[in-house]
Parts: sequence; structure tokens; C-alpha cells
Amino acid sequence: MQKTFTTILSLSITLFSLAQTQLTNAGFENWGGSGSSAEPTSWNSNKTGTGLASTGPQTCFQETSAPHSGTSCVRVETIYYILAVVNGNVTTGVVNAPSTNKSQGYLSATGSDKLAFTGRPDSIVGWYKYTQATSGTGAAAEQAKVYAVLHSGDYYDPAAPVSGNHPDLSANKIGDALYVSPAANQSSWKRFTVPFNYINSNTPAFIMVNITSSNNQLTTAPGSTGSGSKLWVDDLELIYNNTTSINETEFTKNVKVYYFEKNIYVDFLNKNSEQSIIDIYNATGQIVYSQIIDNSIVNTISISSLKSGIYMYKVSGKSQGKFGKLFID
Repeated sequence: MQKTFTTILSLSITLFSLAQTQLTNAGFENWGGSGSSAEPTSWNSNKTGTGLASTGPQTCFQETSAPHSGTSCVRVETIYYILAVVNGNVTTGVVNAPSTNKSQGYLSATGSDKLAFTGRPDSIVGWYKYTQATSGTGAAAEQAKVYAVLHSGDYYDPAAPVSGNHPDLSANKIGDALYVSPAANQSSWKRFTVPFNYINSNTPAFIMVNITSSNNQLTTAPGSTGSGSKLWVDDLELIYNNTTSINETEFTKNVKVYYFEKNIYVDFLNKNSEQSIIDIYNATGQIVYSQIIDNSIVNTISISSLKSGIYMYKVSGKSQGKFGKLFID
């Protein structure tokens, strides 16, 4: 009993540190679309991109076989298509391919496609698996990449324009965090963590996260049948070490969370048009359920698939959130 209590207490402290602003659907549990157009909710692949991007092959997949936690993760795959190699990619922004020249491709966070975010996290962590391409020039040097940019206004990645493909908005960057994997296969889930490097003291207004299976996109000769690199990612989290900036009372008092007859109810007292996400953890700290919820209604979440026991929950959103303990019978 003492061990169980200690685990729950430790998890409670961890959830407190996570109660600040987090990425939506960071565990890739929720998906929309179907077939080759399937994408994780709040994320985009080339299939919803601009220019030639949407005409390319599917490079983003829902992986339900052995995710790190929950029921699914995301897999991105670099694929040879007609006369070019298309990067495996998923992003909170938009994939743009204005021409067949790969150097002119870019990711954007502009207009209504920007993801609102006001935190200043210390680092980003997550879990990944990786398989390098088996053929093609540069296959043995392939690396996976996870890149997060905190910014104000619109932003582009890469920031430097090529042949006028987009404006130079590098001045809008506030900080970034870059993880590039070793140039090697990683067959089992491995945790990565990288710090954010801030270039000024401004408060971010947005965040763009870009995930790709090819950091330096390999070049493949026409006619090659290289299968491409594959990257699996799950359970991204933003870590805040300075908890003194949290006003716990203000953050938690506006949300009611309660359990009744195999349902969890989440009621936002200050109802607005925002969305939040609820994560449910078992006693060992593993996410066993995750769902996007609406701040404007009383959300009813069926958890009939969960076994009886003690669980922790974390509701995280831009302006409201809460964490606590649930006894599920």
C-alpha cells in the first residue's frame, strides 16, 4: 500500500509540472480522415499541403502496432515517388511544395493555420523508433528530426527563403528546440529530450512542431525502388522546470472533473471556444487514454474499457486545466 501511495504521489507531482501549456494530441491517439488522407487531429501531412504536396504519396500513417503508450502513435515514412523522394512528415503547420525542386519546399504556420501557444518550456521530450532507408544515395547517413519553434506572428521552416518561395520572417522566432537522431536504426522505443534555446525574452504566441524521417533528405536516382526511412513518434511533452510561475488556483479552479458509472465528466466553468485535452494515467504513469475535449460544453467520456483501479488525469488547455486522482470501479 505504501508503494502504491508513493507512486501516486510522485505521479501527482509530475502532472503538476505538466499542467502548463502542452501540445494538443501529443500522444497521437486521435485521428481524422480516412485512407491515404488520415492524419492525427491538430496535425497535418503532405496530403493537406499546398502546391504539389497533396499530389504526392501518403507519408504519414497511424500506427496501432505496439505504440509507446495508448492505442496508437504516428509513423512517417520517406517514399520514392515518380522522379523524386518525398520526405515523411507530420507538422502542426502546413506542408508546402511550390515546385518539383525539393529545395523550395517548406513548412508554414500562417494565418489560421498557426497553433496558439503562450508557454516558455525548458525542453521537449518524447519517444521514437527509427529505421533508415535501405537504398539510395546517402541512405546510411539518414537521421530523424523533431523540431519545435516558438514564435510570434507567421513563421516558415526553413526560415531562409529559397528563390522567393516565402518571406523571411526569422525575426518572429522566439526560441526553438531541435532533436536529430543518430544515423542508425533504433528498433525499440527510446526517449529523447532537448532544451529550448531562447533568443529573446518575449512571450510566444504560437508553436510549430515539425517531425520528419529525413533530416537531410536523401537523393535517389530515377528508377530506384528504395523503401525510405521510417520514424515512429509518441508521447511528446513540454517540460517546465520553473514551477513558481504557475498560479495553480487560477489554473485549476475553473474546471470540474468527476466520475460516475464508467464515465468521466469534464465541465469548464469559464466556457469558451477553445479546445483542451484530457490524458488519463495508470498508477505507473503510463497514458492509457487521451481525448480532445470542448471547453464550451460538459464533456462525457466513456472509460468502460479501463479496469478498476486508481488513475490520475490531466486536463490541459491554453487557459484552463486541472490534474487529480480518480477511483474507477
